[in-house]
Amino acid sequence: MADATSPAAESSPKFQKSDTLTAADVAPIEVGDDNPIDDGDSALGTEASSSSASISSSILNYRNMHGRTYHSERGTAQYWAPNDALQNEVMDIHHHLLTIASEDKLHHAPIKKDIEKALDIGTGTGKTLCTESQRGRMFLMIFPGIDFADEFSVTEVIGTDLSPIQPSWVPPNLKFEIEDCTQPWTFRPNTFDYIHMRYLVGSIRDWNSLFEQAFCACKPGGWVESFEGVPIMQSDDGSVPDDSAMAGWGKTFVEAGKKLERSFTVVDDNVQEEGMAAAGLIDIESRIFKIPIGRWPKDQNYRNVGLFAQEVLEGDVEGHVLHVADLAWGWSKEQVTVYCTKLRKEIRSGKHHPYYRIKIVYGRKPE
Repeated sequence: MADATSPAAESSPKFQKSDTLTAADVAPIEVGDDNPIDDGDSALGTEASSSSASISSSILNYRNMHGRTYHSERGTAQYWAPNDALQNEVMDIHHHLLTIASEDKLHHAPIKKDIEKALDIGTGTGKTLCTESQRGRMFLMIFPGIDFADEFSVTEVIGTDLSPIQPSWVPPNLKFEIEDCTQPWTFRPNTFDYIHMRYLVGSIRDWNSLFEQAFCACKPGGWVESFEGVPIMQSDDGSVPDDSAMAGWGKTFVEAGKKLERSFTVVDDNVQEEGMAAAGLIDIESRIFKIPIGRWPKDQNYRNVGLFAQEVLEGDVEGHVLHVADLAWGWSKEQVTVYCTKLRKEIRSGKHHPYYRIKIVYGRKPE
């Protein structure tokens, strides 16, 4: 039986541009002096569908694994996280912490306000594309972001995903389609002024093909943007030891990616930049930033991000790791529960200062 504990600055976060960016390229996050120690297992504190395509039975025929539902077997795409209500709620919170961390920007490519068409690949619940008033969750009013369909009200916006988990009431310029981005795209060449894709890590076997299809669907002069994360918890001060559950998190995802033949190391392998360049995109820029987990940062903006990141992690830690731990180590649901308990205890202890990294890469199609 596998062992459940085995592999397991004074301003807002800043971006830095480079062809090959690492954690060392971003200034260390200063630790606050009021970080409470909590060795208990209590809950977090107070600080802390519709589709334009017909929804066939094959799309709704979700897989049931480990007591959770995952997208159907339709197509060849594989996504490692559940698509049920609990995971979708966590996904919405994750969107907002990423927006806060990235200067309240939904895009970083220099697109114009009057673009005609935009495409979001892997849109998830679609909350990235909807307006604040359509969401109604209290925490969203704390740090309101700028939502794409609202900001670009004259733009026709299409969001695609494997699962029909999007809201039914959306802005008039937004629609959702059920698409597998690993299959030949159904969009005509030279259609979109802007193509955005986020958190496809661990679900794409051929990234070059993905960027080639994005290049084809993009208009000359248009932009393609890729936003991916590194599923590795690390620290600037050595407070994430190699034998910790925090360190085991990244090892589990990396190993599962090998089994799936769908890498979780696309950021560190510079897959985004190289794939865009191979497809023919030019003026490629890269930006990276750190996402702390917990309330330990001294900087208030980092701390706000960290609180949301902890809520995302603890809100459905089992959902994040159930499938990948099974793939990587053959763990049972009970072993996953033991691991998650240890991880929660480490995160809440206040003794560790973990963060993960995000990289945004964008490039332009020549005119």
